[in-house]
Amino acid sequence: MNYVALPVDGERQLSFYLAMEEYVARHVLEASDNSDLFFMWQVPPSVIFGRNQQLAAEVNVSYCREHDIRMFRRKSGGGCVYADRDNLMWSYVTKETNVNLAFHTFVNMVILVLRKLGVPAVSTTHNDIMIGDRKVCGTAFYQLPKSSIVHSTMLYDTNMEHMLHAITPSAEKLQAKGIQSVRQRITLLKDYIPQSLEQFKSFVRETLCNGELMLSASDVAAIEALEQTYLREEFIKRM
Repeated sequence: MNYVALPVDGERQLSFYLAMEEYVARHVLEASDNSDLFFMWQVPPSVIFGRNQQLAAEVNVSYCREHDIRMFRRKSGGGCVYADRDNLMWSYVTKETNVNLAFHTFVNMVILVLRKLGVPAVSTTHNDIMIGDRKVCGTAFYQLPKSSIVHSTMLYDTNMEHMLHAITPSAEKLQAKGIQSVRQRITLLKDYIPQSLEQFKSFVRETLCNGELMLSASDVAAIEALEQTYLREEFIKRM
């Protein structure tokens, strides 16, 4: 599997990486010698919610605006998540169009990484990664005609205050999972491994990837153009 790298490092907002996933799936994967592609990213405080979710029902909009937390809709399904610079987003792009096989491959990769670090991680039927009875990584899926994107949020660390207040799942949803709060449901990877976040990132890349695919400046320009579709107000606020 090849790691997809940008020609210039630098922090970008979450919408750029959503567009990068889609661009790589549509335009780069075909020329990747049949190799799956993977990259990791970090963003300023952000909330990302699924394509079918209602913004007002899942996100505390006033809290997010007050604390400069950006809100984005993705094209994949799944639930609402909070992300910041202290956790890690993973993107896996593959020519496999069978949903179950793509999910299975990606989840097994995550499990492999964590178990090599001595973390007793397991997966659920909903493709979450658990340590004990708490979630450390969730996944979502986006299918294109000739490829699939699986992306996830790895909770290495996070601003817990923002996470607890920016996302507003209903009491019914929490009770259905047998929990009382978001905090009761999740755990942080930093509590199980000695590696720093940067060390963990290096370990992930060394474990999963055997090559690198560097995007060009023209690729980045095309991604930035595609990014505008993720920033349209009607796309973010629909439903």
